[in-house]
Amino acid sequence: MLKEKQLSHLNGFVALLLFIAFAGAGIFLFTLGDPLPVLLGVISCVIAFVTLTGLTVVQPNQAAVITFFGKYLGVIRDSGFYMVTPFSTRKKVSLRVRNFNSAKLKVNDVNGNPIEIATVVVFSVIDSAKALFEVDEYETFVEIQSEAALRHVASKYPYDELDGNGFSLRGNTEEIAKELTDELQNRLAIAGVKVIESRLTHLAYSTEIASAMLQRQQAEAIISAREKIVDGAVTMVQMAIERLQTESVVELDDERKAAMINNLLVAVVSDRSAQPIINTSSLY
Repeated sequence: MLKEKQLSHLNGFVALLLFIAFAGAGIFLFTLGDPLPVLLGVISCVIAFVTLTGLTVVQPNQAAVITFFGKYLGVIRDSGFYMVTPFSTRKKVSLRVRNFNSAKLKVNDVNGNPIEIATVVVFSVIDSAKALFEVDEYETFVEIQSEAALRHVASKYPYDELDGNGFSLRGNTEEIAKELTDELQNRLAIAGVKVIESRLTHLAYSTEIASAMLQRQQAEAIISAREKIVDGAVTMVQMAIERLQTESVVELDDERKAAMINNLLVAVVSDRSAQPIINTSSLY
């Protein structure tokens, strides 16, 4: 497996001066007309041309990968004007941070429910040799592997967990994003790519079950809310009975206590305002 290595290089402006000097010397020798000066002029012009073929410009946040007749020589990461091996091939690789927005994918979660999910991946190239020579078109490789990793992670967890036990795609976005980032890094290391961050940008039930799942969520939410209301109501009734008995406000036998508990529970648990009824007679 190839690894990135720095290539030694010459300042481009020095090489440009050499080109001007050899080219000027060649033209001057041509004007002399004698066979030997003309031959030296030809050699000087050839040297000037060879020098010219090694000049290259590297932009900021860019790497120039140098190959010479199929052999990998190295890379230049420093921006500027340089001279490298003449007749070599220079391929430019961007080192800038880039985003990839995946399409909305239809995936089955761990419960078999079809969901729609999408992600954004923030990445950059850290090894230009791997990016160019270990995979074909590393940008396409990033796109395909990102979608594959997203499908794999989405299929491991349910869309939602109302009881709060375990991970879910909707309830644990930070943990899901970290796991997705780690899996992407493992997949993209071969291409010399560093995954900076990945986040879910879209998460929803598929249209064919969205209505049914919404009703299910509403029902589960109502049941969960009712459980909390009942727990709270029982606690309030217990406190009220204990306080009445402790402060000796009223003596309650079992029948009166049951009637009071019934009335308090109805008043607290009911989803409508309780209507008071004044009883002017005895319970007996």
